[in-house]
Amino acid sequence: MTTKEMAEKIENAAAEFTARTRYSNQIEAKVAGDQLLNLLSYLKTAGFDHLACILCVDWLKKDLFEIVYNLWSYSHKIHATVKTTVNRQEAVLATALSLWPQAQVYEQEIHEFFGVKFSGNPDLKPFFLHNWQDMPPLRKDFDTESYAKAAYGTLEEENGNEL
Repeated sequence: MTTKEMAEKIENAAAEFTARTRYSNQIEAKVAGDQLLNLLSYLKTAGFDHLACILCVDWLKKDLFEIVYNLWSYSHKIHATVKTTVNRQEAVLATALSLWPQAQVYEQEIHEFFGVKFSGNPDLKPFFLHNWQDMPPLRKDFDTESYAKAAYGTLEEENGNEL
């Protein structure tokens, strides 16, 4: 199956799905957050059996997070990039654990560093940020300098004194 045929197959599967060919072996599909699991389930049954990774992009000015799923089909030799967006203030998506167990580590990491909740995922405890009390640190509006000064103080040279 060609990427063009696969993109058409995805678009014909449900009115909520959009898909296009990006490169000779890559398609990009987009869907609203409430339809994400439907699209991912469809792609899994269509032969996209490998979840390579899940990423989060912070679109601060748009007040959105874009969640990107990278899938691979060994049978079709096609890479699928699936994109959805969620509001930064109420960032909740359904978990993909029932489709790909390896989604656990990606969802846990995105939750820890961006604050996106994956409903249905029973283990979103932090990997690194135990006892963290501030906003998630990979959000674009996280002020690293202010956090460091509040948590660790300032150096003497910053106060006009030499070390």
